[in-house]
Amino acid sequence: MEFFALIQSIVLGLVEGLTEFLPISSTGHLIIAGDLLNYTGEQAKTFEICIQLGAILAVCWLYRQRLMRVAVGVTREAGARQFVINLIVGVLPSAVFGLLLHKLIKEYLFNPVVVALALIVGGLIIFLVERKQRKPRITTVEQMSAADALKIGFAQIFSMIPGTSRSGATIIGGMLFGLSRQAATEFSFFLAIPTMFLATGYDVYKSWGTLAQQDLAFFAVGFVTAFLSALVAIKGLIRYVAHHDFTIFAWYRVVFGALALVYFLHWSAP
Repeated sequence: MEFFALIQSIVLGLVEGLTEFLPISSTGHLIIAGDLLNYTGEQAKTFEICIQLGAILAVCWLYRQRLMRVAVGVTREAGARQFVINLIVGVLPSAVFGLLLHKLIKEYLFNPVVVALALIVGGLIIFLVERKQRKPRITTVEQMSAADALKIGFAQIFSMIPGTSRSGATIIGGMLFGLSRQAATEFSFFLAIPTMFLATGYDVYKSWGTLAQQDLAFFAVGFVTAFLSALVAIKGLIRYVAHHDFTIFAWYRVVFGALALVYFLHWSAP
């Protein structure tokens, strides 16, 4: 693998891992970073999806004991069964809409201008939700019902717009529907597991013909980098939400989105 390709893979892996679980849109940052690094096209889109799996495996690793308890107890414990039901119900809306809209989204919305606009709009929504935040009725993931999970699942549909943020849509959606900040963040982590496994598997299947054996090292470096950096980001976010709100991420989205919009509409214009 050439040196510049190695740098591309590491940088994009870092961007993915550090942003996947923050409400600032990993896909949006990857599109912008890929454009700046001159790594675009169908293979780039597949790469962005694949390294997301590395970040998702970081959640599986950090919550491995809890996930194992659920797997072992699903046949005999009501709480474990409800947890699994909530994940299935939560992932269904995005799975259905993803199958229907996957091609159109990748063709028309995977561009820096859409990302910049979505970052700004999402930031304004976070400002609004944090300002209107009321006392939550659900403080732990275990208190959630299937109806709660379904509502968050529908909120997750908006994350199919690049720049919206999957974690942002599910966390802020959860807060709107009565979850505490901590419960919404944790459920967002868990919901990411089936969501991203399905998205990655489907995208790799559809894009298999565009990949070659020489791409393996490039993908592997990005995958591992995303996994390691996601471990850091998840631990940091868990500590952060225990004592802070998401206003700082709203400011980041608005400022970064505005700068990106100016750049891609003005300086990068042909």
